[in-house]
Amino acid sequence: MKNQLFRKKSVDQILIDSHTHGSGLAKILGVRDLVSLGIAAIVGAGIFSTIGLAAYNGGPAVSLLFVFVAFACVFTALSYAQFASTVPVSGSAYTYAYVAFGELFAWIIGWALVLEYAVSNMVVAISWSQYFVSMCEGFGIYIPKWLTMAPGYAIEAHEKMLQVGADKLTGIDRIALEAYNTAPKLGDLPIVFDLPAGLITVLVTWLVYIGIKESQRASNIMVMIKIGIIIAVILGGAFFIKPENWTPFAPNGMGGVLSGIAAVFFAFIGFDSISTTAEECKNPQRDLPKAMIYCLIICAVLYVLITLVLTGMVNYTDLNVKDPLAYVFQYVGFDHMAGIISVTSVIAITSALLVFQLAQPRIWMTMSRDGLLWKKFATIHPKYKTPSFATLVTGVVVAVPALFFKMDFFVDLTSVGTFFAFILVCGGVLYMDKTGLSKKSKFKVPYINGKYLVGIGFIVAVALMFVYGQDSLREWQTLGTKDVIIHKSLVVVFWGTWLVLSILSFKQSFSLLPVTGILVNLYLMSELGASNWIIFVIWLAIGLLIYFMYGYKHSKLNKDSVSKEL
Repeated sequence: MKNQLFRKKSVDQILIDSHTHGSGLAKILGVRDLVSLGIAAIVGAGIFSTIGLAAYNGGPAVSLLFVFVAFACVFTALSYAQFASTVPVSGSAYTYAYVAFGELFAWIIGWALVLEYAVSNMVVAISWSQYFVSMCEGFGIYIPKWLTMAPGYAIEAHEKMLQVGADKLTGIDRIALEAYNTAPKLGDLPIVFDLPAGLITVLVTWLVYIGIKESQRASNIMVMIKIGIIIAVILGGAFFIKPENWTPFAPNGMGGVLSGIAAVFFAFIGFDSISTTAEECKNPQRDLPKAMIYCLIICAVLYVLITLVLTGMVNYTDLNVKDPLAYVFQYVGFDHMAGIISVTSVIAITSALLVFQLAQPRIWMTMSRDGLLWKKFATIHPKYKTPSFATLVTGVVVAVPALFFKMDFFVDLTSVGTFFAFILVCGGVLYMDKTGLSKKSKFKVPYINGKYLVGIGFIVAVALMFVYGQDSLREWQTLGTKDVIIHKSLVVVFWGTWLVLSILSFKQSFSLLPVTGILVNLYLMSELGASNWIIFVIWLAIGLLIYFMYGYKHSKLNKDSVSKEL
């Protein structure tokens, strides 16, 4: 059974399968289209929403966190690019794991990608709803509050009101209480849901359903609009910068800066999603690697510049708002610019929603081809040339939770699934180098011999920890075994993994860049809360149950091996 769980697909076999099953997809995407889709995915809810909270916690120094996370993503993007040039099919990290680690890991990654694409789209849809409601109010159109938010907000606000009184409520709590009081009731339960989030998901799903060409055109237009407005924010905001707002640069220390990791990383999620369109590219082996690197560099530069502008225009303590870009221009009295940003942000977030809604069905389509999901998921629409059934299911999976769940429930959870996928892709490149698969790659991660460098880095990091990390070490001494397991187990895993990779790099002369990608992503993972990991483990358990009940038996590789035995 062990051999069957880790059975691998060869690159040649995957390419043959894609030609057999995937000929119905339209090949129309070039480098410019791919870069546009990548920017559409990356520049969305992150820069228009979560960037404010990250700046509030970390101060102006959060700009360095964007550099650090972009640095981490570069190593991962290089690994993705090598796989994309070797295995130019729609499965993204799922297919790459099938080649490198075998079927069980491929399933786990495919299941984790549901968190990255489908669950992150729930965040994007909810964020879109917030901006849309604000934009409508700017034009004098007021949607009833009970139609604009998750019921959890209204119920929590009502409970707070009972404890402290209505006069003590501010911000979102005051709005949520209004939703609770004005909502129609089913018995004692208020009927509250986020209608705009559900509707935009349905509309975008329809656009993705009717064709890749239509989606690409819509994405290109929306990307040009939002990049234009972001450049306008940077150039226009530069005239309102007060250098004293950058002091202190890191008011809450490194702890405050690193607390924004989930929000900042969420702002970068998406560069890998373009690998799911490989079978709709004109020349995927040449164009996908270029597009991933281009869109990552462009977005990193924009993020750093806009963070410096925001924290220079207003004090970081004023940025804990849901629409920071519009807020800073209202703050300096430039209301017309704030209004333009509010409208543009709706367009920007729509484009991010479109790309993720495009990516998820293609993952399910590829898993279905391999027999791990029901055959219906691989259905290609005869007219529109899209994975029709998988697209409709994605629409339902995203729209229903977006109607009823709070946004903060999903943000960290999305990052957990993505980090997991990124680590396996970086590890997969090491496997390709060891087995000689890299010889088939038209793009390769630049090789830097890590034989000694990985181990030297480990020794230096330990030494720096003892010199500069005394506060952290004293905290460890106060923790009991239970606290270490719950809150610090991933930190232990990080240092243990670095030690193991140091030894393996010395023995196998591992390439330094993929190893660095593994370590940086694992470190970022260790900064996420324990509750997210508990939910992620539960999610994986559900996925493994589905695999062993259906996928293991119906796997195409399993059927091929059985037929050979007969």
